[in-house]
Amino acid sequence: MTQTVRTGSAVVHTSDLSLEFSTDDGPVHALANINLDIAAGEFISLIGPSGCGKTTLLRVIADLETHTGGEIQVNGVSPREARESRAYGYVFQAPALYPWRTVRRNVMLPLEIMGVSRQEREARCAQYLDLVNLGGFENKYPWQLSGGMQQRVSIARALSVEPELLLMDEPFGALDEITRDHLNQQLLELWGKTGKTVVFVTHSIPEAVFLSSRVVVMSPRPGQVIDDISCNLPRERTLDIRETPEFLEIAHRVREGLKAGHSYDDD
Repeated sequence: MTQTVRTGSAVVHTSDLSLEFSTDDGPVHALANINLDIAAGEFISLIGPSGCGKTTLLRVIADLETHTGGEIQVNGVSPREARESRAYGYVFQAPALYPWRTVRRNVMLPLEIMGVSRQEREARCAQYLDLVNLGGFENKYPWQLSGGMQQRVSIARALSVEPELLLMDEPFGALDEITRDHLNQQLLELWGKTGKTVVFVTHSIPEAVFLSSRVVVMSPRPGQVIDDISCNLPRERTLDIRETPEFLEIAHRVREGLKAGHSYDDD
């Protein structure tokens, strides 16, 4: 299979991107020859086996790791410049909330660091908590919330800096299936309301197909793009769409891509 390179204005653009780590046991080739364009407003899922470089690629976009070969631009500038201009929000696998701060103060933390006025902080906090359906929970502490609610606080915090790009690293991977389905539906609705560009890391084929406008299938290390699949499904989707022939056909192609990369995993 060949990589799909999309032309035109891109929020994220990579050309022959690679990353090599130096270790005591020798070099580790994490990424190799990644050519990928992500357009404004797309929802892109990265899927592949554990250790294939999905999270590493996300971290390179976020300037949390530095590539060692090729090129990458985020909003037309280097990842470092994009980070310094707060062009993206990042949602980690765990909510990473401070237990001694209320929901409200957790959401407002990056705004405090940025020096945003108190009035503006309060307004954004209320806006984005409402957007993730947590209005009224402002004065709760993280330990008083379920895992799914904590992750929604994390999403509200990432959105509070009003980024053009939202990077999400398996945010629902540790949750039970019922909660995960519910948050998938909410995230899809959130994407529809905000129009953000989203790059989402997952191990789940149904999750990737349900959420995405495109699914990017990656090979085992060194991570390469082995298929780039358009999800030509209605923008407004319910969980029932997972039973349709169109959905199953896309999921089958993702599964075949993973097999072709010798990375098939039934999770």
